Amino acid sequence: MNEKYSQEKQLKAGNGMAVLILGILLVLVSIALIIVGAILLETGTTVAGTILLVVGIVLVCSCWIPFLGLKILKPQEALVLTLFGKYIGTLRGEGFFFVNPFVVAVNPTVESALTVMLEEQSTANAAHKRQGAQKQFPAKKIISLKKMTLNNNRQKVNDELGNPVEIGIVVIWRVVNTAKAVFNVDNYKDFLSIQCDSSLRNIARLYPYDVAPGGEEMTLRGSSQEVAEKLKAEIQSRVEIAGLEIMEARITHLAYAPEIAAVMLQRQQASAIIDARKMIVEGAVGMVEMALEKLSQNGVVNLDEERKAAMVSNLLVVLCGNRDAQPIVNSGSIY
Repeated sequence: MNEKYSQEKQLKAGNGMAVLILGILLVLVSIALIIVGAILLETGTTVAGTILLVVGIVLVCSCWIPFLGLKILKPQEALVLTLFGKYIGTLRGEGFFFVNPFVVAVNPTVESALTVMLEEQSTANAAHKRQGAQKQFPAKKIISLKKMTLNNNRQKVNDELGNPVEIGIVVIWRVVNTAKAVFNVDNYKDFLSIQCDSSLRNIARLYPYDVAPGGEEMTLRGSSQEVAEKLKAEIQSRVEIAGLEIMEARITHLAYAPEIAAVMLQRQQASAIIDARKMIVEGAVGMVEMALEKLSQNGVVNLDEERKAAMVSNLLVVLCGNRDAQPIVNSGSIY
């Protein structure tokens, strides 16, 4: 990284309102000089009239230059200024300022967006190029220092087990160093978008979707907070060169890819059915034990081991069955 642009320079600017008033007065004075010079020429005072007329014309031709240095900034805005290609500082803070009239504001994101817009318009309106060009206005090259949101398109990645999943994130970010953002990368917004996609792919492949092998607890679905923190740190390390600060990174969409979604749904259903069956069997065994214990304690009926086994079998069938049992009345002896 170029150390020259690692630190941002604060540019000291003058009072824009004072310069505006002086510029207006200069215009009025130049007009007055031209009028007085013309009057003197008509009255025969050639030398004085000529001098005043020439001075007035020169002032009229040059009085617009100070107006080029007037800059207006709103809260949380900044201007990166260069003078003949050299970075001289960043203008921050809200207000009406005056800077060197020959400085140029630099914002690569606006320049790239304007270029793309002009190319698209040229392609779409090939028959009306001249009319379309008249509708274009220079874009302001102000850099916003506000918190901004980046919501990239969902992308398909492979988790730790190799299963394809669709995942999307939202990133809250802001510019903290305008010099790095403008001079260290070509377009800091595109740079951030690409680094977010790359970081997301790297983090997603470290964890399984919802099944952790070997008892590992971290999963994409179950450990969203931990994954978000690692994702934030990964993106921050990548965009540090661009002078950006990552405030927050969150997963907004997480699902299996369509080609395996149906199979994974069946696996989840099977796992749920197995868990439910385990619970039913545990409850049924407890109920059978309680029934045998109560019958034995109260002396309701004395059953040998064979009859107990038959009773246990019947109770388990009734309690574990998917359908309601149909009662059958035995009118004879049980022996």
